[in-house]
Amino acid sequence: MKRVRLFVLLFALLVALAAYYYRTANAVRVEVVRFNSNLIGRSMPYSVVLPRGYSLFTSRKTRYPVLYLLHGWSEHYDGWLANTGLLQYASDYQLIVVTPEGGNGWYTNSATVPSDRYETYVVQELIKDVETRYRTVQNRRGRAIAGNSMGGYGALKFALKYPEMFTLAASMSGALDAPARTDDASINQALGPPNSEVREANDLQRRVREFPPERVPLLPYLYLDCGLADPWLETNRTFINLLLERKIPHEYRQLPGGHIWPYWDKQVREVLRLAAERMVPPEH
Repeated sequence: MKRVRLFVLLFALLVALAAYYYRTANAVRVEVVRFNSNLIGRSMPYSVVLPRGYSLFTSRKTRYPVLYLLHGWSEHYDGWLANTGLLQYASDYQLIVVTPEGGNGWYTNSATVPSDRYETYVVQELIKDVETRYRTVQNRRGRAIAGNSMGGYGALKFALKYPEMFTLAASMSGALDAPARTDDASINQALGPPNSEVREANDLQRRVREFPPERVPLLPYLYLDCGLADPWLETNRTFINLLLERKIPHEYRQLPGGHIWPYWDKQVREVLRLAAERMVPPEH
């Protein structure tokens, strides 16, 4: 009788362990990487949302596409997870989502602070570190980049400067006129005085106008949206007109809403869908 009870207890324990393992292996989870940047000279943490089934035991050979999701001005790397349902929404897709730290640096190598090399950090350090630590698809079809406000500006800038790196670039409420503004201290610090070389090099409209026609097919697919009550609505419309003039493929939506998290909470779902659609599926 004791042996029967022991067998029942062991069986129940095994069932419980199997159920726990199944839940763990099939749950979306978040890791925070405390990356020490040599370029910037300080810790640059980033969050990583890992998809269902990402486990050292269940899929050691599977490689996943990655969406790099940039935050806006005054936010940090954890803003997307703190202010939206990103974790829940990401559970519907087999992709990795990385939310890096960008400070208030406009994802630009600062004209005034030599250590604030946010653009080069993303291109040379962040992506390399992600692709070293995690099982990722390591080509442009396995990378997408997106962001809101300052992050939307950054995402489009990376698309125009490094088209070979990404298959999709998405801007939600992008502050696309940053290089033309002189009324913001963070912009002045990042881009320098009016008409500086740094401003000209990071002017999205100028980059679109000067983008070689023969290279347009090499650009990532561009997605933009903006709320009808957003102060950057006209800026986005102006940018869209320029894309139309240059015949650059893109998708643009104007929707109810303002420059606020509830709007971005809705739109990040669409960005996830587009990223999953445009990037390659996991490679086994």
